[in-house]
Amino acid sequence: MAKTANLYARIEPDVKEQAEDILAALGIPVSNAINMFYKQIILQRGIPFEVKLPQAKMVDMSKLTAQELDQELEKGYNDVLAGRTKPANAVFEQIRKDYSL
Repeated sequence: MAKTANLYARIEPDVKEQAEDILAALGIPVSNAINMFYKQIILQRGIPFEVKLPQAKMVDMSKLTAQELDQELEKGYNDVLAGRTKPANAVFEQIRKDYSL
């Protein structure tokens, strides 16, 4: 067996549990996933994925109060009036591109 080193990290319990559940479903031991991550850091010579803030947070309409819903609708209406819109086919094409659908 190859030599190994121990790694100790503090992780939020819910993040750990969710990640471990996914890895278990994939049949990948946590130590293998961490080793794969480290190898990708070496191969990519950096973090192997983009680290950036999301462009915009999606609004969960089902959790809005009537006043908050009115405010969101007003924002959308103002966007239409200001010409800040895109054709639906362009939006769907971007979604397909972003999510490889």
